[in-house]
Amino acid sequence: MGEFLQFVSLGLAAGAVYAVFASSLVGIYAATGIINFAQGSIALWAAYVVAALRKDGTLVLPIGSISLGSKADPTSMGLAVFLGVLSSTIIALLAHYLIFRPLRQAPVLGQVVASVGLMLFLQSLVMIRFDKNLLAKPILPTDSIEFLDASLNISDLIMAGIAIALTAIMWAYFKFTRFGVATRAGAEDERAARLTGYSPDRLAAIVWALTGASSALVVVLGAPTIGLDSTSYAFYVVPALAVALVGRLTSFGIACTAGLVLGSFQAVLIWLATKSWWPEWAQAGLGEAIPFVVVIVALFVLGGRIPSRGVLDAVRMPAVYIPRMRPIPMVIAFLLAVAAILLTSGSWRFGVVTSIILMLIALSLVLLTGYLGQISLASMAFAGVAGFALSKLTTNWNVPFPFSMLISAIIATAFGVVVGIPALRIRGAQLAVVTLAAALAIQGFVLNNPSLTPFEGNLIEDPSVFGIDLGVREGSNLTTVSFSMMVLVVVAVLTIAVMRMMAGATGRAFLAVRSNERAAAAAGINVATTKLLGFAVSAFLAGIGGCLIGYSRGQISAASFTVITGLVLLAMTYVGGITSVTGAVIAGLAGPLGVGYVFLTDTLDLGEYYQLIAAAGLLLAAVLNPLGIAGGTRDAYEKFKAARRGRRPDSAAPESNPPTARTPEVSNAG
Repeated sequence: MGEFLQFVSLGLAAGAVYAVFASSLVGIYAATGIINFAQGSIALWAAYVVAALRKDGTLVLPIGSISLGSKADPTSMGLAVFLGVLSSTIIALLAHYLIFRPLRQAPVLGQVVASVGLMLFLQSLVMIRFDKNLLAKPILPTDSIEFLDASLNISDLIMAGIAIALTAIMWAYFKFTRFGVATRAGAEDERAARLTGYSPDRLAAIVWALTGASSALVVVLGAPTIGLDSTSYAFYVVPALAVALVGRLTSFGIACTAGLVLGSFQAVLIWLATKSWWPEWAQAGLGEAIPFVVVIVALFVLGGRIPSRGVLDAVRMPAVYIPRMRPIPMVIAFLLAVAAILLTSGSWRFGVVTSIILMLIALSLVLLTGYLGQISLASMAFAGVAGFALSKLTTNWNVPFPFSMLISAIIATAFGVVVGIPALRIRGAQLAVVTLAAALAIQGFVLNNPSLTPFEGNLIEDPSVFGIDLGVREGSNLTTVSFSMMVLVVVAVLTIAVMRMMAGATGRAFLAVRSNERAAAAAGINVATTKLLGFAVSAFLAGIGGCLIGYSRGQISAASFTVITGLVLLAMTYVGGITSVTGAVIAGLAGPLGVGYVFLTDTLDLGEYYQLIAAAGLLLAAVLNPLGIAGGTRDAYEKFKAARRGRRPDSAAPESNPPTARTPEVSNAG
């Protein structure tokens, strides 16, 4: 009993962070209707600012720094905490005014991707600006008390009390203050709030400041116990979202209680993993999978009752451009890819091949998110599942190529269908939460589980067909021509197949579901089957991409399929144009370890800034051009043609053969 209570208390620090993050998410959702995936990254900045100030008195800014002390005389604890919390509060306000306020009438996908972009930007900025070896010095008392044969840390109990107090403050603000009541009223009817003289933007700014300060404070106080890790804190938003959804994104009390319980439960799982009778496969990664289970249960039980925020105007979805099978441009594109392979070597050829593979994974996002309207953040997790399966099939069971790759992709397809089942009930940003939680669960429970995937990685046998060696390496040659051509042929064949699907009856069914699920059902389309088909095909494409990545590395490891990599690729696809095949090509060229990365690394020597540059470009493009590069260029071209013909842009093409498929209303899927 003593050990059990001790581990329950040890989980209170993380539970307090979950609780305050969840309460902050509830407040932001009430004020803006946005699910803020960047909540953890906003608070992360404060923790590192405080750690740097207490080390040598340096106030680190996004650009430059200010010396407020020295190693011998660092900044006092009170001033350091104040400056850290203030910095995150300012970041939260800047995020509201510069990013989310301009996107308030953007599609849900645009808001989700911008939120993810902000998360990536702040995380990468922390990694660049701060010393990676920083340690958080204790702020709360380090003593312990004895209770029922358990030694309980006073700091953990204080953390739980602070989480409850901060949540109570946010609840009281919305319940009893004039501005808080007006914010809740605006959540129901924004037009009515404006007519009564309140500005929803200013009301939202107050909430952003309050939640930014609260999240920063709890992270600063909890960092000495939990530790400083930029990736962990950034993804603490997932368990926080899970418990916030338990409270239907409306209840501060339920969100706080569920957060504390979840943190303690994860700590208890760590305790159980020390027992000899506990299954070996469940000794690592199970805690990361629990938020996914919580999200599924919360959304399936409460999903139909999670409220939507009232807005002033209907949101128009970005246009979808039906791909046309044009042999000459396709042959030219193929020949350009062949030339790029033959004329490069070393890291540049590796970058070309990686870009081709990433284009296929990005195409899976275009199909599922751009065409079907189902927001997915788990594409790279599906790729990792297929790569993991490929290793087992080729080394343990000697399954030959290409059957090993096909079977692995089918296994990834099964995972995709399972993750897609919640899409039958939920949609939009809530579905993004599910897929992100699923991606983290797969990463933690499968790819990072030592009993399933050794830390040194799993070897993959080189592919060969009819006696022809298609291996990636030959002597000092990093990427062989035979392997590169195999990748190109596989991706080209699948791309043509997907384009035909998009232009055919299946593509029209996808667009109908994206536009209006009820209207699609009335037209005789089986909405459930169509959604699951979209997830299945998307996961299959990502699975093939994962196998090709595995072949290109010669082994499989979790580092090749991190959630961060998947989010960066989604960001690139969105910037390139999430509704067009051209957008997938742009995403492949700019994706991690692709041609753009090689250019930054080998030519400009800016490889360490890749994620920062990518995230900054995403945020800028999302605010200035929500359609993406491909979509915005095509839209401008259509307007130009319409202007020359003296007609409105929407009537530039005859309805019998429209170059675009525009959705007339808000998509249920976002």
